[in-house]
Amino acid sequence: MGSCKEEDGNQPNCLWVDGPIIVGAGPSGLAVSACLKENGVPSVILEGSDCIASLWQQKTYDRLKLHLPKQFCELPLLGFPENFPKYPTKHQFISYMQYYAIHFSIEPKFKQVVQSAEYDVVCGVWRVRTQDCEYVSRWIIVATGENAEPFIPDIQGIEKFQGHVRHTSVYKCGSEFQDQRVLVIGCGNSGMEVSLDLCRYNATPHIVVRNTVHILPREIFGFSTFAVAMALLKWLPLWLVDKFLLMVTNFTIGNTDTLGLKRPKTGPIQLKNATGKTPVLDVGALSQIKAGKIKVLQVAEGVREITRKGAKFVDGQEREFDSIILATGYKSNVPAWLKGCDFFTKEGMPKTPFPNGWKGDNGLYTVGFTRRGLLGTASDAVKIAKDIADQWRLNKGCKKH
Repeated sequence: MGSCKEEDGNQPNCLWVDGPIIVGAGPSGLAVSACLKENGVPSVILEGSDCIASLWQQKTYDRLKLHLPKQFCELPLLGFPENFPKYPTKHQFISYMQYYAIHFSIEPKFKQVVQSAEYDVVCGVWRVRTQDCEYVSRWIIVATGENAEPFIPDIQGIEKFQGHVRHTSVYKCGSEFQDQRVLVIGCGNSGMEVSLDLCRYNATPHIVVRNTVHILPREIFGFSTFAVAMALLKWLPLWLVDKFLLMVTNFTIGNTDTLGLKRPKTGPIQLKNATGKTPVLDVGALSQIKAGKIKVLQVAEGVREITRKGAKFVDGQEREFDSIILATGYKSNVPAWLKGCDFFTKEGMPKTPFPNGWKGDNGLYTVGFTRRGLLGTASDAVKIAKDIADQWRLNKGCKKH
């Protein structure tokens, strides 16, 4: 990496990067950096926070564990330690990523908030600007992923509410909600797990269910539900695997429709592939719902308005709550900083669907946008590294001659 411009007053330095610029030091950024290094290609990772995997380290709740067995969550080239449990805790996963970075000598540039990235058509390079520097390279890899920042819905009146309002990104445990009536908005994996955690502190969570939701047991007869599905997909069509999963689910946990949790007409795997909506893998919340400790609020159109003491729902219901937790997930932040590029939708996802959404034009690559978790990340990281390495070797060969 070399300087291409001296600092001039308030103008940032300009640094030439021999290999790709990687934006984001989460699992996606680490994985593609390691794969590039394995292929002899250097890279520079720009990370806005002060640590690797900031989402995991700073924005996850204490009880979080991987929802899938560890073999489906490994990054390329280095697996989990053998003594890790089947479903590693958040702290074990963080320690794995920290060791991964050390093992491959990955040293991101921290506190480098990317303000803009744009392709310079004249020079044929990418210009990536942070608050104090401009980085220039032939390649840019967008590794900020699908979950770059919390999605905070615009709910009328929420500023009036007298109690606590928390997004799950700042929720750690239920101790501060002891004995409270808590409105949980969002019924995905986070909403269900936070509701379960609240029960440990004698709180009464009321979870809002606006839409249909697939709830599956995390394991089927001692085997990971996800592992069973992946194995069956090697031999059977997707629709038949979905049908099998739902049949076994009804047998093991019963008909969730009776609990106010209606299933979509589309099967769980097909829905995940088409929309990215992940089925809920139950780790205990369902039993608390059946016991009446987690209340399910069936409201077709959701919350109409937050009041000083609670919420009004579209169907006319009105209830009082002590606190509100927004389990509304995360979103991509790519549209905020990637300029002059139509590769992404306005929601910040590649327009080209999986498995071909990892490569754009003019040296643009993306990793962590497959809607297929860490398995998708690992797959794309390997493809990207090979593609850039081929160009790298060709370029080096031309220079020798």
